[in-house]
Amino acid sequence: MATMVTSTRPPVIKKGSGTGPGVPGPNGNGSKGGGSFRDPESHANRYRIGMWVGLASVTMMFTSLSSAYIVRSSSSNDWVSLPMPRVLIASTVLILASSVTIELARRSLKASLTKPYVKWVVITLVLGFAFLASQLFAWRQLKSWGLYISSNPHSSFFYLLTGVHAAHLAGGLLGLSFLWLRSRQITSDAAFLKKRQASADAVAIYWHFMDALWIYLFLLLFLWR
Repeated sequence: MATMVTSTRPPVIKKGSGTGPGVPGPNGNGSKGGGSFRDPESHANRYRIGMWVGLASVTMMFTSLSSAYIVRSSSSNDWVSLPMPRVLIASTVLILASSVTIELARRSLKASLTKPYVKWVVITLVLGFAFLASQLFAWRQLKSWGLYISSNPHSSFFYLLTGVHAAHLAGGLLGLSFLWLRSRQITSDAAFLKKRQASADAVAIYWHFMDALWIYLFLLLFLWR
């Protein structure tokens, strides 16, 4: 009687077929398409998506604070209108200008113009620090007028809203500093360049949001009621 021989050799998986964990596909990233975690474009898109998710939480926080401000200003008899420090006009001009420069930086990087990109990032950093300095000057001016955080409900909300905004803007300055430090790395690696572009896009989105948020707060604090 013939003996049946069963082969124990494992099935051969062709390289590049994209089947099975850890097997590189046609583009060497473990899948047939370009949407895997290792794909530079897919990984870069996570920077932008993560930024939008983070901004959604910031929006919810400022929406809550704004709602409290509106309710408090409409229902209280102890509300005293706050005089506007003139330096806040300069603050608004500075942050609007910084929104233009960060956009110029982003577009320069997209066009592979490294030197203009670095220049505009540095200018945006300078404008951002100047904005924070003008905010400090506005707080000092209010204190010189005898208006502190506990003086009246309007002054309390002014210090709270502008302080929280300044803290978030400082986070944007950290992001700009990261872009500046990363711009000093000279490389032709396609994956790195895509991630750098995605980082610049994410920081630009955040900075534009801080710009729009400041305009909203300015109008809320001094034109509401």
